[in-house]
This record gives sequence, structure tokens and C-alpha cells, in this order.
Amino acid sequence: MSYDLVIKNGRIITAHTSYNADIAIQGEQIAAIGQGLSGQREIDASGKLVTPGAVDIHVHLEMPIGKFTSSDDFFTGTRAAAFGGTTAVVDFIERQPDETMLEALAARRALADPKVVIDYGLHMTIGPNDIAHLDEVPAVYEAGCGSFKLYMAYGLRLTDDQLLQALKAIGDVNGLPVVHAENWDVICALVAENLRNGRTTPHYHPLSRPALMEGEATGRVIDIATLVGTRLHIFHVTCDNTVQRIAAARARGRSVTGETCPQYLLMTQEAYDRPGVEGALPVCAPPIRYQDSQDALWRALGNGDLQIVTTDHCPFTRAEKETGIRANDFSQIPGGVPGIEMRYTAVYSQGVKRGLLTENQWVAACCTTPAQLAGFNRKGDILVGYDADLVIFDPDKEVTLSTDFLHENVDWTLYDGVQLQGWPKTTLSRGRVIVDDGEFVGERGDGRFIKRGFGD
Repeated sequence: MSYDLVIKNGRIITAHTSYNADIAIQGEQIAAIGQGLSGQREIDASGKLVTPGAVDIHVHLEMPIGKFTSSDDFFTGTRAAAFGGTTAVVDFIERQPDETMLEALAARRALADPKVVIDYGLHMTIGPNDIAHLDEVPAVYEAGCGSFKLYMAYGLRLTDDQLLQALKAIGDVNGLPVVHAENWDVICALVAENLRNGRTTPHYHPLSRPALMEGEATGRVIDIATLVGTRLHIFHVTCDNTVQRIAAARARGRSVTGETCPQYLLMTQEAYDRPGVEGALPVCAPPIRYQDSQDALWRALGNGDLQIVTTDHCPFTRAEKETGIRANDFSQIPGGVPGIEMRYTAVYSQGVKRGLLTENQWVAACCTTPAQLAGFNRKGDILVGYDADLVIFDPDKEVTLSTDFLHENVDWTLYDGVQLQGWPKTTLSRGRVIVDDGEFVGERGDGRFIKRGFGD
């Protein structure tokens, strides 16, 4: 049989095994895996790794946050993701006061659908003003929002009683709660103390958000979820305090997972001491911490105490970052860093090539486990019947990160000058080549909203 497309002679890497084989694609799906397959079009992957497309379940595209909107829209952000080998993302919805949750979902989809170049899903945010709307959660779940974002910080912060109510409503539909865990009361007190005493530079950003209290907040929401009886996913883990809370819960048989991000795996807290706006660029929350935390995160990925790597991609321009410097107030620096394009290679280069992860753990952390956690039921693996979201990865290609090299719509990168080994040569989304040899050949709007759920 001749298939539409066959990827030949590559070394297939999945979360569980590695082997040499051809992959045949018919339409949008993987149709066969074997030897000597032939197709109307054939791509020679000799000397390359063939992996599932990477899945990033934590991105903020075209997202209004305070006075600013993240600078990557759904086109530029998903295009950059595709260059980096990511073929599915999950973004966020925030309901406006005059909307139902379903109306908010429709509005967010109307913004994204004409622009996305890869498939996507959406987390529904539940803030304090949404507690009165928890009866809408079942309809939102049925519409394909299988996961719900809960904040323990910022204006969207839920009090403990509200967390209890939200977790129960999510658990009742078998949804996945995803949580930003920090102790907001302590943060506010420390920020005020630092500013009152003239400590206004970015150096004091991480000192106002202690690792100890990130761990405390994580433990608290785990305990509330345990009381309710629902599973839980902890976003952007930065430190061993939080890792240990997750590991202890898992040892007790609790369904708790955690993620970390490239900024915590590649950078250290000294970045906040750079002069001027350079020290403002790394501001994100929770903050980047010292080398011992970075080392603990790599160990946690290697031993299974953390399960995935996402990006929390949320770019703002240099000028927007500089507003907090001009105001002489680190708390006014918009928080977020870009990373949607470099994540997959960064974990390979800094994890696999340094012997901290195996190739299979790399694929598990960046592709398979994120897809499973988020409810992408036909993505994240190389199996017959799955979507043909695939990456042909050149393990020998060396790249130097810069704004000239990357495709994100922002005028800086935290990783300027960082050298990585490995880079995607070809990215396929549902059987279509969308990036080939450094050229984008996909189409705006060809991505799809994927309804996600978890069964009964």
C-alpha cells in the first residue's frame, strides 16, 4: 500500500521505547509503523530522531494582564511554537462580568480560531467572581474545557473556602484543576515592607515571594483537594519545597502532578541583579531561584517527582518591562517571560545531553505526559490512529538563541547567547508539514480547538 506520506529511516523516540522504523501517514493520522513502507511523498529522516509533537499546556497568548497584553498573539505564538517542535498548546479563558462561562469560551475561540497554526485547548479560569457561576462548570466541561485554572495569588486569588468550592465543582465533572500556588498574604506584606524601606529594584522580587511559602501554598491546596477527593496539577514549580510537597502527596497515593519551566531550569536568581531593564526582564511568578533550586528541579524530573515541562509563555516588550523600573517599584513590572519556541530543545540539550534525563524521559516530560494530563486523547505519542503530530529532530544541530533566531513577537529573550544542541528540522501537524528546514510552510487558522475530557 502507498500512503499519503511516509517518514523513513528515522529513530523513533517515545516515552517508553526507542527503535528504528518508518511512519506512514494517511490523511491526518498515523496509519502504520514498520519497515519498508512507501508513500506518495517520502521524507528521509536518516540520522534524525522522530518524536511526537511536543505539547505545552501552559501558555498565555494575546492575554490582557493588567495594563498590558502579552505580545504574542495566537498566530505569532503558535507559529513560534511550531518552529520549536510544539504541535499543541493550552491557553486560558477569563470570564468577563457580563458573560457566562460558555460565552467567554466562545469569545476566546473567536479570537484564536482564525489565527492558530497548531491545535489548541483552553483552561477555564475560576476567580472569586466566578464562585457564583460554579453551576456553569458542567456545561463548560461538556464544551471541551476539561481543565480549570485556580489562582492563589493576584486579583484572581481564591480564599481557602473558595478553593474548596471550586475544587468540588471541578471534581464533580471529573475535570482537572490547575493551580498557581503562592501565599498571597505573605507576598503582599513582604512587597509592602520592601517598598516602604526603599528596596525597589528587581533584586527584591524573588525575596518577596519566598520558596518556603510557595511550598506552604502547594501543601495547603493539596490538603484541600485531598479533602474534596479531586486530582490536582501544580503549575510552574520553582523549588525543592514545592517538589517535596508533591512527592509526599504522591507517596500517599494522591493524584497530584507538577510542572516546571525553562526559566527555572536554565536561569538563576542572580539574573534579577542585572542593571536597569535587564534585571526586570526575568520577572515572573513564582520567581527564578538560586542554583540549588535549579539542581533540585532537574533531579525531580529525573526521578519522577515532577512530571512535565511547560513554558508559562507570557511575553511583554522591553518597554513594558521597563515601566516598573521607571516607577521605582519592582511590583509594577509585568511578570512573564517568553519560552514557547526553545522549550523542547532546551530540555533535550540541558537534560538529555548532560545525562540528567534519558531520551524517553525527555519525550515523556514534553510530549506524552502533558497530552495525557490535559486530555489530548490522540496526541503526544506515536501510535496507529493517533494524530500525525510529529517532529523530525536533528540531535546534532547546534543553535545559539537570540531574537534574530527565534520567532516570538518580542524584542528580547532571556536566553540571549545560550547555545543548545539539537533543533527540530521538520514539524508536522495532523500530517501536514508546517515547518521545514527553518521555513514556516503552514497556514494561519489551520489549527483546531480540541475538546478535551477525561471520561467517567
